[in-house]
Amino acid sequence: MIYSFDTSTFMDWQARHYPLDVFPSLEHALGRLIADARGAAVDVVLEEIIAVGTPELVAWVKGKKGLFVPLNTDIQEETARIQAKYPDLMDPGKVYEDADAYVIALAKLREGGMVVSQETSAAEKRNPKKAYYIPDVCRDLGVSCINLLGLMRREKWAF
Repeated sequence: MIYSFDTSTFMDWQARHYPLDVFPSLEHALGRLIADARGAAVDVVLEEIIAVGTPELVAWVKGKKGLFVPLNTDIQEETARIQAKYPDLMDPGKVYEDADAYVIALAKLREGGMVVSQETSAAEKRNPKKAYYIPDVCRDLGVSCINLLGLMRREKWAF
């Protein structure tokens, strides 16, 4: 079982909802998950964080050995299949490569893999800019998808 983290999870954690100065034990819990090889992110997530993350978040992820998974052939091939089936998943306006399909591919390829993303489905948005978001594609492909709070509950973390 592995949790495949989307960029939004890290952004919402540190920059929006669960800042380190208020939730230091969350940082410790996530660090344990990563150290136990149960939490991972594809290299493209690192690129997104470097592009849009706070300096504190960039420093944190760069210091987490074992968090980022290189894009091996299996991940690249599965990502290509996902992108071909759901071309609207990609955001053409981004100046860096969109990690969404890679995040889903990593979870799909790992036994019991689960995506952790703060995105909501297109149906839950008032005016969705795209037809598909991570939860939509995960649901269609049979890949479990939860948000950060769902991860906390699933792991039975209490703060």
